[in-house]
Amino acid sequence: MTQFDRREWLQMVGLAAGSSIASRQLFAEMIQGGRSSAAAHKPIRLSLNENPYGPAPSVIAAIQREFANLCRYTDDGYGRLVARIAAREQMPQEQIILGEILEPLGTHLSLQGGRGGEFIYSDPGYTALIDSAAEVGGIGIPVPLDRSMQNDLAAIAAKVGGRTRAVFLVNPHNPTGTVLDAGQLRSFVRDVSKRALVIVDEAYLEFSNQYAERTLADLVRAGENVIVFRTFAKVYGLAGMDIGYGLVPKNISQLMKKQGFDNPHLFNRVAVAAATASLEDTGYVAAVTAKVALERNLWFRLLQDLKVKFTESSANFVFMETGIPHGEFSAAMLKKGVDIGRAFPPYERWARISIGLPHENASARAAVRDLLSKR
Repeated sequence: MTQFDRREWLQMVGLAAGSSIASRQLFAEMIQGGRSSAAAHKPIRLSLNENPYGPAPSVIAAIQREFANLCRYTDDGYGRLVARIAAREQMPQEQIILGEILEPLGTHLSLQGGRGGEFIYSDPGYTALIDSAAEVGGIGIPVPLDRSMQNDLAAIAAKVGGRTRAVFLVNPHNPTGTVLDAGQLRSFVRDVSKRALVIVDEAYLEFSNQYAERTLADLVRAGENVIVFRTFAKVYGLAGMDIGYGLVPKNISQLMKKQGFDNPHLFNRVAVAAATASLEDTGYVAAVTAKVALERNLWFRLLQDLKVKFTESSANFVFMETGIPHGEFSAAMLKKGVDIGRAFPPYERWARISIGLPHENASARAAVRDLLSKR
């Protein structure tokens, strides 16, 4: 069981306090405003791991400015965003594939080698890539999590064979939020990528400690057989704009571009402008991650008080063993005004709860305390 670290919590308080003025003002407005009268009757939505703080004020301003350009196609904005990502990642523009690419990537990889290719992944997990591969003849190979509820790297490596089309990892993992040891993961990926393509989804990595040490972007830069995926849907607060990007080896990016993955007309100007502005406001990201870490530690403290088993999540959600069938627990939470979403078999007596605004989290913690203290 994770131990609540008071020193770390105090450090996060300091980080949050040191955030930009605009960020603090935005947080204050959200906290003080609470729930609007129009939304008062709706459940608190803590089910999809969204960033409830939304995009940075500078990003909202960029979105508003772009309204005047909606009569234009996205060619110019697309090029600026790709150039901005390439500069951030220190990678040639030709290796940047823009978009929420996991589903089309699964389809592409499955079709490239013909039916029957195997896609290895952790179970339970986020399966968008696996599902899309299966729709065109790919075969998903699930590997259970290890005893620490992490990606079981040894078991995954043992599954890699001649039919393996790709290994898909999410780090931090979803739904457990566990993050792999940086050195261990790097060694694993270097070894396995010699035998099969390794795709690492880093959607939640900004919420974890030591982002720079944990990302595997450097392996792509070094020419390894590795794809790293990032999204603007989580820490940047752009879930409604459906935009992300992949860092892709040259040979694979060339094939993907032949399939039209780099067509600017696939993207709308507003999403591209928002993503570009998001990359320029690093202070806001730091403010969001510090705020999420504070709330996450409040969850850890509650679960320790209740003597409830939980994972050491490094993402913007928590995962706990309720001891109650998920359908029953989620229904009870919904009656208390909190939507926590679906189950993650085989963890039928566990629940994943996204981290929302402070007042939303307080309501959710009160509901969990009431339900679990009666066990």
